[in-house]
Amino acid sequence: MSAKPSVGFVNEASRQILAGGSAGLVEICLMHPLDVVKTRFQIQRCATDPNSYKSLGDSFRVILRTEGLFGFYKGIIPPILAETPKRAVKFFTFEQYKKLLGYVSLSPALTFAIAGLGSGLTEAIVVNPFEVVKVGLQANRNRFTEQPSTVSYARHIIKKEGLGLRGLNKGFTATLGRHGVFNMVYFGFYFNVKNIIPVNQDPTLEFLRKFGIGLLSGTIASVINIPFDVAKSRIQGPQPVPGEINILALYKGLLPKIMRLGPGGAVMLLVYEYTYSWLQENW
Repeated sequence: MSAKPSVGFVNEASRQILAGGSAGLVEICLMHPLDVVKTRFQIQRCATDPNSYKSLGDSFRVILRTEGLFGFYKGIIPPILAETPKRAVKFFTFEQYKKLLGYVSLSPALTFAIAGLGSGLTEAIVVNPFEVVKVGLQANRNRFTEQPSTVSYARHIIKKEGLGLRGLNKGFTATLGRHGVFNMVYFGFYFNVKNIIPVNQDPTLEFLRKFGIGLLSGTIASVINIPFDVAKSRIQGPQPVPGEINILALYKGLLPKIMRLGPGGAVMLLVYEYTYSWLQENW
């Protein structure tokens, strides 16, 4: 039997993984400060608490004044370590689930949505331990230089709580919900709408067409999945009473989340598509 199909699959998978990893790395480096702000809003108790941020602008001012510029990049190492495999898994599994669903008599709209759901659930399995470490580091309000390192904090979690659902995999079910719902809407909306709106022959207008659809995809998916995101942050972050999850508002941190994942979602899709096209032509 010819080995060409397997070689073809390896080449295709390699392009998808490299393009997905590149998309994740670019997105996290650009958008991480908004993720820090989003997490802080989600884990703070209430607006009357003297330590709570009063508004989005207030959060930026307080973090800059008390923690310095690097305060906006707290917890960035876990996402950087996770983003390449995470986004590689996200895009690669989406393409594979989409291919598998092609053998079933489903409408294209349903195929994109189900493939997105599958990719999100798979992504959640990979990323959850990194999320636990990231949220814990982001919750720390000390100056950047006074914060524990990523490795030491991860060791602290493992030593104190272990590797299970109370330790390094805390909030696993909420992470499944967050990523599954987000990717189902994100991929489903993007590819269905992109297929409806005609391709523009002008490269700049075509870029703007894709960016606009990606922006809407990330924004809508963020609004729909944020209850899972808030629950995840509350479970994984420091609790006022050990073991108690007190979700005061399911839409806390929505504005910074949209500000991050609206344009961030567009950036990811565009970096993925253009990188994948370049790899097809040159590698």
